[in-house]
Amino acid sequence: MAIGLVPVKEARRAGRKKKLTGVSSSRWAGAMTRASEDQYQLSMRCLYDERAGLRRAVKKIARRLAVPCGQRKGRVRGYQDQGERFQKRRRLQALQARLAVVERRIAEGRPSVVVGGRRLAKLRHNLDQAHLTAEGWRGQWDAARLFLTADGESGAPHGNYTITVDPADGSVTIVLPEPLRHLANAPRGRYRLACAVSFHHRREEWLDRVTANRAVRYDIVRDPVRGRWYLDASWSAAKTVLPSPQEISAAGGRMLGVDLNADHLAAYVLDPHGNPVGEPVTVPLELTGVASRRDGRLRAAVTSLIKIARMHGCTGIVVENLGFTDARQTGRETMGRGRRGKAFRRTVAGIPTSRFRERLRGMACHQGLVVVAVDPAYTSRWGAQHWRAPLDDQSKAKVTGHHAAAVAIGRRGLGQRIRRRPGVTAPDRRIGQRRATGQTASVPRPRGTMSPPRTTGTPHQGGKTCWSRSDQLVLFPAPRTVRGAPGARRLTPGPECVDPADTGQQC
Repeated sequence: MAIGLVPVKEARRAGRKKKLTGVSSSRWAGAMTRASEDQYQLSMRCLYDERAGLRRAVKKIARRLAVPCGQRKGRVRGYQDQGERFQKRRRLQALQARLAVVERRIAEGRPSVVVGGRRLAKLRHNLDQAHLTAEGWRGQWDAARLFLTADGESGAPHGNYTITVDPADGSVTIVLPEPLRHLANAPRGRYRLACAVSFHHRREEWLDRVTANRAVRYDIVRDPVRGRWYLDASWSAAKTVLPSPQEISAAGGRMLGVDLNADHLAAYVLDPHGNPVGEPVTVPLELTGVASRRDGRLRAAVTSLIKIARMHGCTGIVVENLGFTDARQTGRETMGRGRRGKAFRRTVAGIPTSRFRERLRGMACHQGLVVVAVDPAYTSRWGAQHWRAPLDDQSKAKVTGHHAAAVAIGRRGLGQRIRRRPGVTAPDRRIGQRRATGQTASVPRPRGTMSPPRTTGTPHQGGKTCWSRSDQLVLFPAPRTVRGAPGARRLTPGPECVDPADTGQQC
């Protein structure tokens, strides 16, 4: 676009659409101008993201270069030797040069846009490595650059006047632009395709919309590998008001806490009070191969999580709001160096944080599940510290630190604290049968029925050859009410005793 960086309202799209309407039609002109405007806005957002990443990397390297080799200034550590420092200075100059180019493009409002994809354009010069011929590449290039789309209109016949699909027989008719009206084989300047289409995925939803003449968008695309044409239908869903974590906890629904890792998903079911229920769940996640294969395996893993959540009656799924954008852009400056740092960077690069979150949100919405994203701070550390040992005691399956982190994530999604009270689950055989709970309020129960309870003011009745100070019981606790649970009730007070296994907690 030659108009440069201007607000969307001043992009003069209406004028460009008016010029194209004279040689085509208003609907086709609107589709073409909207596609070009969307591509331009997407390219500008990519430039903004690239500028933010380059600024982070430049700032991080400059801070480390300001510290002498082998020394530390505050929390900033200098480079190990002069050789590494020299290479980092060259790296800084290269990043500053790239940043200057990006800044100039943003100021001019002229991003680099390749219709059909930059990767496919570069593939033209490496046909031998891609095992393609010039004709095969040309077919993929033309198919990627070709688009035929039409937005829907509420009240139009079957939800779209430009591309109409009859739900009775699946016939497709297209409105031809003015220069091609002589090719029409249907009334009102329309062209009827020789083949019919049928929808299998979410067909009932599509039928409900087209029979009520509600807006449906259609896209016609071509697959050069299979040599087929496809018709995609899409529509906007009604916006739903999602409940808050407090409302979910008050409703008494279970939640499924999920910990995302590079090769698997660790999950645990939690009851409304934040207690782990059942056995730990592990879903394999192998993300190798081409992009389509990786996306398919990610969808399969998300489908498994949704089935587990529905099987256990969960209201929603809790995940971490992870984002390694800053760490990936700074690279070795923050994620270690050497062989160990390189392995860690590869592991982080293989975790699909944003894609997993978006896939889970979209697929869970259709199943009536809520997705809660929580702060990832200290979930792995506190989960291993407070939950791994109790889970090992009550679970028959193997429990890892990732399952403990899943419990911590689920509790944070329910609004509960992660760290447990000390001594709730002790190694004693009798006490170890209790559940690994993290409740802040426990029901006190009296212990022992051989003699009536005594207070510190009650004189010692004897009966023992050796009296000790620990034999005296403490004062009765005041009556309390457990809040936050349905049907809160007043608890009967009971005595408290000193037990080494409970470390001074109520029993």
